[in-house]
Amino acid sequence: MTDSTPATGALMLDAEALYQTLARQIERIRTPETQFAGITSGGAWLAQRLQQDWGLGPVGTISTAMHRDDFAKRGLAVTAQTQMPFEVDGAHIIVLDDVLYTGRTVRAALNEIFDYGRPASVKLAVLVDRGGRQLPVEADIAAARLQLAAGQSLALARAEDGSFSFRLKPSK
Repeated sequence: MTDSTPATGALMLDAEALYQTLARQIERIRTPETQFAGITSGGAWLAQRLQQDWGLGPVGTISTAMHRDDFAKRGLAVTAQTQMPFEVDGAHIIVLDDVLYTGRTVRAALNEIFDYGRPASVKLAVLVDRGGRQLPVEADIAAARLQLAAGQSLALARAEDGSFSFRLKPSK
């Protein structure tokens, strides 16, 4: 389920199907030593869902608020605080996020992880890679790759029952 065509008009992405694709791809590379951490908020939701579906131990939550390069403009967002319920030093970590765009959030997440220790490896898994990178960051796993107009924003939404969907909206 990979689409590289530019998105125009209505965009139909089945977030639940993409989650299943992502889980299958992660299953191929994970080991018993693999730790999971999700970037707030969409990536954290993905990590929590994998935890439930696979019966994993505690998963981490990564807040990028303190490492954003646009901190002065955005301020301190009201998000979950970083929690790494496992030893980061020497860990093999899969970082989850909903949408990869410029790479700036991933850069901030890596800085946050290194505040907690030095992992042996870090891999990135995302539901959607939308291109448009400003930093040299690439996902190891992407359930879908597509292009959106520069003025569009794609975000994961989670319903009360835990199911996923996407919101497509004009960028600010």
